[in-house]
Amino acid sequence: MWLQQRLKGLPGLLSSSWARRLLIGLLLFLIFYWYLGAERRGRFFSGSVMPGGAAGQCLLAEIHRWKSLVDRGEGIYSTPQDKLDTPFVSGNGHILIDIDSNKLWVASSSQPGSAPVHQTEYSPRVGIHLEGKRVEAQATMLWFRKGAVLSVRCASSAALQSARDCVTIREEFIAHRSRPNVYLQRIHISNPSDKAASLDVFYDNPAFGSKFSTSVEKLEDREVVLSSGRVPVENNRMVLVVVVSKKVNSRLQVPAKVEHTDNILSVVWTSEPIEPSKLEETFSTLRDGAKKELGELLRANVDELVVDHQQAWMDLSISGVEMRKITDSHTPSSRTVNTTLYYILSSSMAPLLDRRLSGEERIRLESSLKYADHCFSGHATMHAENLWPERVSSAAQILQLVTLWTLTLQKRGCKVLVAAGAHGAMQGMVLSFGGLQFTENHLQFQADPDVLHNSYALRGIHYNQDLINLAVLLDGEGKPFLHVSVKPQEKPVKLYACEAGCLNEPVELTSEVKGHTFPVMVTQPITPLLYISTDLRHLQDLRHTLHLKSILAHEEHMANSSSTTNTVAPVLSPSSGARSPAKLKMPATPAMLPELQGSHTFNLLAAWEPLTWKSASFSAAVY
Repeated sequence: MWLQQRLKGLPGLLSSSWARRLLIGLLLFLIFYWYLGAERRGRFFSGSVMPGGAAGQCLLAEIHRWKSLVDRGEGIYSTPQDKLDTPFVSGNGHILIDIDSNKLWVASSSQPGSAPVHQTEYSPRVGIHLEGKRVEAQATMLWFRKGAVLSVRCASSAALQSARDCVTIREEFIAHRSRPNVYLQRIHISNPSDKAASLDVFYDNPAFGSKFSTSVEKLEDREVVLSSGRVPVENNRMVLVVVVSKKVNSRLQVPAKVEHTDNILSVVWTSEPIEPSKLEETFSTLRDGAKKELGELLRANVDELVVDHQQAWMDLSISGVEMRKITDSHTPSSRTVNTTLYYILSSSMAPLLDRRLSGEERIRLESSLKYADHCFSGHATMHAENLWPERVSSAAQILQLVTLWTLTLQKRGCKVLVAAGAHGAMQGMVLSFGGLQFTENHLQFQADPDVLHNSYALRGIHYNQDLINLAVLLDGEGKPFLHVSVKPQEKPVKLYACEAGCLNEPVELTSEVKGHTFPVMVTQPITPLLYISTDLRHLQDLRHTLHLKSILAHEEHMANSSSTTNTVAPVLSPSSGARSPAKLKMPATPAMLPELQGSHTFNLLAAWEPLTWKSASFSAAVY
């Protein structure tokens, strides 16, 4: 009876428009709630719920420690919910460790420009398995600035409800940057539960018919695992590979409320391509050398080895590309740029970081970085999607990318940089990204003026003893301008710069933190947007050799790109104290070329935080 009365009153209730809207909204919400499903609902409302109950919540707390690094562009991570189709690798040009596929890649030459292009049948990762029926959740991070792969696993029994009692296994994988033969796997196991945790530790045995074999040998007072094998190459030759690793116990007990750490050091020695007849002799040499190096490492402080590795990667990271604002789909994202740079550096040898490098050779390589004449010739690579690919899905694709970059740099006047190894590769990629080129007397920035709607910075450009930052920035109205800063030096070397056309007097670049700004001017015919040189007279003379038809402010060029109107800069009085991008429309004649002075230094702190040079401290902790 009660229900009948309520149903009779329903048409009257629905006659109200607000009631109809409320009912429709409720129905849509129920449909949406049903569509999400239980797992999706958790992610939608909490933002980041992981599967696996307590293990998932434990993992969520672990990867929260990585978030600040990822937000700063220092790494990327993959989780069960946000799985990246990206190879997680650590390398130094001599070896490349593919963590996901558990494969070792090696180079067959120690010459800069070579890459670890040979995949072996050796599995470098030591496996760790927690005994018993467990629910596990795992995440992996690629740490660009420290040249490492981090892995974390959280495990709990099915009955466990609290994430605080999960067993956590953290691992760090490092192909040492300044010790090209060294690979390190760091392990940290935390057992906060009330029960002891038992773990199996194992090496992957070579498959039947594999070209690799493994044995246990003595090294001084301890046992080591020696693995050896061969990789066939062309002309019926082979590359011999010997890996000597610290032996660990096959079973591990971690008592309740205890943390356990271990460091598994490995040394990888490889040969040049050899004939089969030299197999025994070469194997003996590689085995003895690898065992000797491992013996030295086992006596060293592992934390110091890690700090050396991190410092070497920070040294490489002095140079780089920073994406600040992207306004189109054709420009690579920060993640694409950082990942590409990391993959190329991980696959490039760094002779300048090798302790065995002679003093004479070091001086030669360092001088090649200071002024790479003719590099980079041609248009900027910023929009070359094959050089800055959004997706790389395997180690093999990484090595194809390395080959393409090496070929591109060599053909574009950067052979001396390629010969300098990873430092040179980084320098060449930075120069190429924005269209920077060294000539006999100056460094010129020849970016396409039609694509300056993106904001980015090129960091750590070597010019003699100095390091230069060059940024393309946008003002409050979206108009581009250039910002240049110089790293302070103990022995300052004077640098001068002028914008397109060099109509204004060149300005001396100082080490002021706020740097120097330059308007973007566009000439006809098109010439570089900026010139930098140590020779003031050269820049003063340059204006008379460009033979320009016109010069426009960037916004005028964009508005009148289809017109043929000739324009020239107005004569600014010396008292104006600034370089104005506004230009007068009048025929250009040699007599009108001004020789005026102005200041490039403006306080941009309110609009833009300038690039600064900071020292970094390093931690030897796992992470």
